[in-house]
Amino acid sequence: MTGIFYGSTTGSTEAVAQDIARLLGVAESDLHNVADTSADEADKYDLLLLGSPTWGCGELQDDWYSFLEDLKKRDLRGKQVALFGCGDSGCYPDTFCDAIGLLYEGLQGCGCTFIGSFEPQGYAATSSLVCSEGRFLGLAIDESAPEKTDARVAAWCRQLVSERQ
Repeated sequence: MTGIFYGSTTGSTEAVAQDIARLLGVAESDLHNVADTSADEADKYDLLLLGSPTWGCGELQDDWYSFLEDLKKRDLRGKQVALFGCGDSGCYPDTFCDAIGLLYEGLQGCGCTFIGSFEPQGYAATSSLVCSEGRFLGLAIDESAPEKTDARVAAWCRQLVSERQ
């Protein structure tokens, strides 16, 4: 069962979370804004999709800090985690989608398995925390290239389905 957990201030990451839910057939009741839910909710899912925009100088969205601390206390063994985020490579190339990297780093040692790393083809920024060993740690939505968002979300969702089989 898949649970989508997101933080969103302006609505961009929420919209991406809703698109992902629609494409993967995830029920609305399994779509959670981290501002309004407890990390306990993660217990019922075997796949966690975690999404955050990047704010300031490469920071998580505010609601993620306490949620992530609580999530790190949970037993995530046997769970798969896929990450997604929104950023702006045009204005912030050095910290583009760093929130994905921060979520990844924050969950190291929690027993989960990460899936959904993504090819950075077509992106201007590839040197931020989102990039590891030549791949993005998750789906990076670039607000400087909104015309590519739908295709990137669809490709990532197809990849997740393939990785889960």
